[in-house]
Amino acid sequence: MKAVILDGSQENDLTGERVRAALLAKLQTQGWEVEHMLLREKKLGNCAGDFFCWVRSPGICNIDDDNREVAKSIVNSDLLVYLTPVTFGGYSSALKKAVDHQIQNIQPFFAQVNGETHHQKRYKKYPDLLAIGWMEQVDAQAEAIFRHLAWRNALNMHAQHAVTAVVLAGQTDGEILASVQNCLEGIHNGAKIQPVNLPVSAMTGSGATSIRRALLLVGSPRTRKSSSNSLGSYLFERLHAQSIQTETIYLHTILRSPEKMKALHEAVDAADLVLLAFPLYVDSLPAPVIEALERIAAHREGQTTRKLFAAIANCGFPEAHHNDTALAICETFARQAGFEWAGGLALGAGEGLVHGASLNEAGGPAIPIKKALEMAAAALAIGEPIPQAAIDLLAKAFIPGWLYRTIGWYGWKQQAKRWGAEKSLKRQPYAVK
Repeated sequence: MKAVILDGSQENDLTGERVRAALLAKLQTQGWEVEHMLLREKKLGNCAGDFFCWVRSPGICNIDDDNREVAKSIVNSDLLVYLTPVTFGGYSSALKKAVDHQIQNIQPFFAQVNGETHHQKRYKKYPDLLAIGWMEQVDAQAEAIFRHLAWRNALNMHAQHAVTAVVLAGQTDGEILASVQNCLEGIHNGAKIQPVNLPVSAMTGSGATSIRRALLLVGSPRTRKSSSNSLGSYLFERLHAQSIQTETIYLHTILRSPEKMKALHEAVDAADLVLLAFPLYVDSLPAPVIEALERIAAHREGQTTRKLFAAIANCGFPEAHHNDTALAICETFARQAGFEWAGGLALGAGEGLVHGASLNEAGGPAIPIKKALEMAAAALAIGEPIPQAAIDLLAKAFIPGWLYRTIGWYGWKQQAKRWGAEKSLKRQPYAVK
């Protein structure tokens, strides 16, 4: 039996060190072969969102770094373990960077699972999933989101069994060891993947915040050519028309520059409203976006200035509710970073409809999208949360799931044909011969 540990802990994280020590001790006692990957020491680029691992070099990421080693180890393991501080209810940016690259281990083609659209298997066998997170203190909302995210990951990455645990920094070594033991027993006993409910959203924007400056954060690696930018820009054009000063920052372009990060913090400090627009990556936010939020939260620690925070998420599935976990993470970030949560908008099949084009001249199926964004802009402009009517309108599917899956099959085949890879779309490069 082989276990692969993806360790997303940061340096000098004493709780993380205690959790890791307890896990390693128990695994070794039970006879597991263990491969421990301390992700902060790995060379891992960010997922580029180009889908080349599906249509150009099927099963292998276009980025030639340690992500390929991680993906291969996962495929050839029996147990995959996520270790991470619970970060706004999700994973740390270090762990999420590795998780984002796991899409090379599934196929682009769609299947229906429990009434939802998911991607098909690339390999016959996938490891069970154990996700262990830790927090400084009890946070029921963040814990529920963490458990929900792990459940969604288990579904999308085809784990047969999955167990999730959250430990607290104040627990004794014995209590942490017992928690780890319970997790491993659950895996051994074939714990089934059970649905986990998300906490109910609690929007707090109340009209008390005067909106003079608004900041759009675009979380897609495609920056100006992304659907995230199209959605956010259309809403911000409505804000600008109401004499609100607007600014846009593309998060993927700034993280490695101290000067640009300083400018980001200054822009956040100056804004009355911050809107994050991003694509869904493996049930959550892209790793660079999480890293940016980690830095913003650290920068805002102790600040009490009233600001609104809202988000727009779009995913490649026809069902908009796939975005719910990511938006719950955004809400928790807002609460922990001292913002007032003004709500989240979710769009399904956004790339297929918007595809980075301007919405100004778009008609047909884009009309409800534009209407929802206009309704949201009208409320945000006066410091009010996004209306439920706008949320419901944007989330309404514009194409039946069966038709989307059929079109998707043809679309992926055509994209692969451009690269001469149409006959290798289902290849299994990391399978042990």
